Parts: sequence; structure tokens; C-alpha cells
Amino acid sequence: MTQTMSALNVTPAADPGRWPDIAAVPRCPFRGAVARALFTRNADRLPVRVTGPGGVAFGAGNKGSPVLTLHRPADFYQRIGAAGLIGFGESYMAGDWDCDDLTGLLTAFASQVGTLVPRPVQALRRFYVRRAPAANDASEENARRNIHHHYDLSNELFALFLDETMTYSAGLFREDDDGAPIAAGILLADAQRRKIDRLLDLAEVGPSSRVLEIGTGWGELAIRAAARGAQVLTVTLSQEQRALAAERIERAGLAGRAVVELRDYRQLTGEFDAILSVEMIEAVGARYWPDYFASLNRLLAPGGRIGLQSITMPHRRMMATRYTHTWVLKYIFPGGLIPSVTAIGRSAAREGLRVAGRRDFGAHYAETLRLWREWFCAAEAEVALLGFDEVFRRMWLLYLCYAEAGFRSGYLDVAQFLLVKGGSA
Repeated sequence: MTQTMSALNVTPAADPGRWPDIAAVPRCPFRGAVARALFTRNADRLPVRVTGPGGVAFGAGNKGSPVLTLHRPADFYQRIGAAGLIGFGESYMAGDWDCDDLTGLLTAFASQVGTLVPRPVQALRRFYVRRAPAANDASEENARRNIHHHYDLSNELFALFLDETMTYSAGLFREDDDGAPIAAGILLADAQRRKIDRLLDLAEVGPSSRVLEIGTGWGELAIRAAARGAQVLTVTLSQEQRALAAERIERAGLAGRAVVELRDYRQLTGEFDAILSVEMIEAVGARYWPDYFASLNRLLAPGGRIGLQSITMPHRRMMATRYTHTWVLKYIFPGGLIPSVTAIGRSAAREGLRVAGRRDFGAHYAETLRLWREWFCAAEAEVALLGFDEVFRRMWLLYLCYAEAGFRSGYLDVAQFLLVKGGSA
């Protein structure tokens, strides 16, 4: 299936004020030449094809492989030479290239991410890789701005590609994750409810439970917890999410059982029988993992349980890239870091918590992202009517395909963790 939106087949006119690094092409001839050599080397050993002006083609792929079409090769290599993988993403946003199977292309690259740069060049990493800017550090002062950057874009935008539950995390399409292909026809909304219910079961949420949710989303978990008879406090830093979540809770007739507050997790007080946090730790940043897990321990009642869902990545890769400024950090999620399973276990243990259970289901996230991507492409006209320009639409499509490729290649995974205090299960 072609993974482009029709309006994306023309070169976007980038607003220099909104997109300064898209509107201007950097000039670095030597680094551009190095980028060209590295890109050609990788394409010639991966299952992809590259075509350019005049029909020039290279790459190790065959007839069924993803085809990357270079519209402006010189600009493409200059951007990569100047900014590495950030430049690769920016070149797509600028319209320097397109691909008939963007997810397939990115999956091919993600599957070999550790070997894309030759080992001798990797030794020079500290000289050419940019560090994440200090302004994106997820301190209390900066966290609200970082969250606003992504989650306050527009509730209407998210509604165009999310399902009716407005759940922005991995769905669980079946209980038994035995590695078999996920059957077509399962509704994403049902998969999201199944995921939420499993996490609530993990934390033993029931009638009279005192429940805290860190990271509200648009309220579906709080609604389902309150429907079980629990008393729920859910907190977020997104004004847009808070407004819609409160509205949805009220429409569900649960306003007396679930309260949404605009608060940082570090400001919370009280004691809760169950704490839930779904794909929020990724925004915390490694520097603040001790604060995060200390807060969970401080807020958890004796005998209480924590249901934590997190995207994960291999520990060695996380350690190698934890200070790197990436395209995703620059344009999508400033201030964050995807943790490893090891990092979660160690960080929790240092703050008096232990992992008492874990379940991985990365293939389910790949399917979730496939559906989001298809619905986003189908809503092209509506996205434009909301005021989002072509550069944004290309950026968002690349983000969805990039994430899907991460899970399809195994570079990323997602897991539900059960955390408990000390040594009691």
C-alpha cells in the first residue's frame, strides 16, 4: 500500500518562521559527500531501491522492495551531512524525497540501525552527534511546555486518527501474545479497552479502590476504573486533554468518581491503593526517573500495586543514545527518553519498588500504529482544514511510520509492568 497522502506528492512551501530548518538547505559540501557515500553503501546492502532524476537507480532491493524516490538529491545529502538522521527526517518534511512504502523503508533501516555507520566512524560519534538541548530537560518548569508541544496540538487532530476511546497508546488485540499474526477485523477500540482492563486487573482495581493515574490521556482509563467503583484522581499537564477528559467523564456519568487535575506528578500527595501510568514515563527523562519512581513509592499505600505501561528499547542502545538529539526529540517529543526494561527495573529498585510481573506485546503496537497511520492518511483533507500545513502533515506521517517501523523491526517493544513495594508481591 502506498503510504503517502495525495497532497504530499508536491513540494511543500515551508514557512521560514514556523519551519526554519526546513525552509533553508544547509551547505556543507564535504559532509554532504560523506553522507552520499554512506547512504549509497547502506542502500546497496539493504532490501530497498533508490531512484533519482534521470532514472538513476541503486540499492539491493528487488521488484517488491520499498522505493525511495529522490526529487532533490543534492539537498537530501546536504541535510543528512549537516544533521545526520535529523537531516534525513527534515529532508522528507521538505519534500526532497518520497517513498511508496515509508514504513517498509524505515523498517529496513531500523533492522540494521547498529551498522548504518561504519565502526571506525562510530568511534567519532561524540564529534558529530548533537546533544539534546538543555531547554528540553523535563524539569517541573519545562515539563508543561514539552507536553504542550505535542498533546495540545488539537484534540480534533488526534480524533481524526484515534479510535472512539481516544486512547493514544498500544492496544492489546488478544490476550495470548503467542507471536502469531494479529487477525484482521479486530476493532482497535476493543483492543484499547482490553489493554486498559488488563492493566486495571494487574493493579487489582475494584470497588472502593483509591486510584491514581499519572498521565490522563483523554480519560478512557479513568472512566473504566471509575466504572468499576473506584475513586479516581487522574493528572495531566495538557490543558487540551484535561478539558476533553473531564467532559468525557461527565458524559459517562462518573464525575463523582473521577477527577481530572492539571498537576505535575511531583506535586501530588496522598495515598493510593493502585497507581496506573500508561506510556508517560517516556516523557520523564532519565534525569528524573528517580523523582518519578520515588513519587510512585511515596504515593502507594502499603500492599498497593502499580500498573505501568512503557515503550522500551534495548539497554545498550538506550545507553549509547541517551544524550543524543534526535528527529523525534526535535519535532515530536522534546525532553523524553524511551527506557529499557533494565533501566525501569534498576530505577524502581533504587526507590524501594520491584518489578513483580511484565508482559511484552510489541507486535500489537505495530498494528495499532498501522491503523493510526491509515486513518491519518485518509483524513488528509480534514487535517488541512484544521490549519496544519503540508510540512506538518509530512512530519506526522513520518513520525507514525517511524514508530511503526521501530516495532516491526524489534528495535522497540512495549510492556506492562507490575510494580510493588519492597519484597511483597
